[in-house]
Amino acid sequence: MIYGAINEKDKYGHTLMGRVFDAINNKQMEYNWFITDTECLLDRIEACCTDQGYCWLTGEELSKIVREDDGQWIWAVLSGFSKDISLAEILQYPQPYANEYEGFWQNPLSIQHPLATIEIVPWDSSLTLFLSKRADLVEDFLHFFPSSENLLVYNAR
Repeated sequence: MIYGAINEKDKYGHTLMGRVFDAINNKQMEYNWFITDTECLLDRIEACCTDQGYCWLTGEELSKIVREDDGQWIWAVLSGFSKDISLAEILQYPQPYANEYEGFWQNPLSIQHPLATIEIVPWDSSLTLFLSKRADLVEDFLHFFPSSENLLVYNAR
C-alpha cells in the first residue's frame, strides 16, 4: 500500500528539503535518490540534473548538499530507492515527472517509479507531496507539518 501526505497550507519551508528531512527524522539517509524534472534554487542539483536529465545521489550526498545549501525546490520528483537497487535497473523505466502528472490526485495512491519506496514532490513551490510505502514516514511528515493532510482524504474530496 502507498501512503501519502500533502502540505500546501504550511507556507514556511515545506519545499525546503532540510525541513522535509527533519520531518522524516533523516530517514533519507537510508535510500539512494533519483531526482528528475527539477527546477530548484540549488546550483549543485541544477547542474547535475541539467547535464544528465536526472541526478543520482546517495542519501548521504543529498543530505550534504541540502545541509550546505537548503534552497527552495520549485519543481522536482525525488524518488528514494533501497540501496540494493542499481541505477541501471532504475533507468529501465520512464523518469518520474511533477508537472501535469495526474496520478498524484487519484486514489489509490501510487509512486511513479515502480521500484521506489519514497517519492517527494515539490510542486510549483506551492505545495509538497510526500508518498511512501512506509506508513510511519508519512505519519512523521503529517505530525511535523500539522497543517498537512492525508493525501487519500484530500483526493477523496
